[in-house]
Amino acid sequence: MPTSLQESYIPVLLAWLFAIANATGVIVTGALLGKRVRNKFKDMPYESGMVPIGSARERFSVKFYMVAMLFILFDIEAVFLYPWAVVYRDLKWFAFTEMIIFIVLVLAGFFYIWKKGVLDWTHAEDIERRSAAGTLHKVPTLDKVDHAA
Repeated sequence: MPTSLQESYIPVLLAWLFAIANATGVIVTGALLGKRVRNKFKDMPYESGMVPIGSARERFSVKFYMVAMLFILFDIEAVFLYPWAVVYRDLKWFAFTEMIIFIVLVLAGFFYIWKKGVLDWTHAEDIERRSAAGTLHKVPTLDKVDHAA
């Protein structure tokens, strides 16, 4: 049993040293024993077996980033359920009430972003496409179609 604070950190320090030595050893071994083949084909970026076309600097829609941030946000909120489950029996009704409030707030946020259309990909892509083509105001609808023709 450790008698001081410094002695209690010795296993953590040893684990860090082992991890650093292991990573360094793998990198050095790969550099010393690995083949060194340099040619145009090996230096090309790998694109799932396809020949890369175009620039790698294409713009992505903001929707990709919004969904990524929302995924992280809701994933972190889901992680908060684990500590609650651990202390649930100790806190009884207080923990249950707090978690119901938490879940209601999370669901309110989810329904808010759903209502705002953040998760609706087809609508946003259609607006971007029509605005780029200059036909944003010319939206075809069923009532304008001439059925007599």
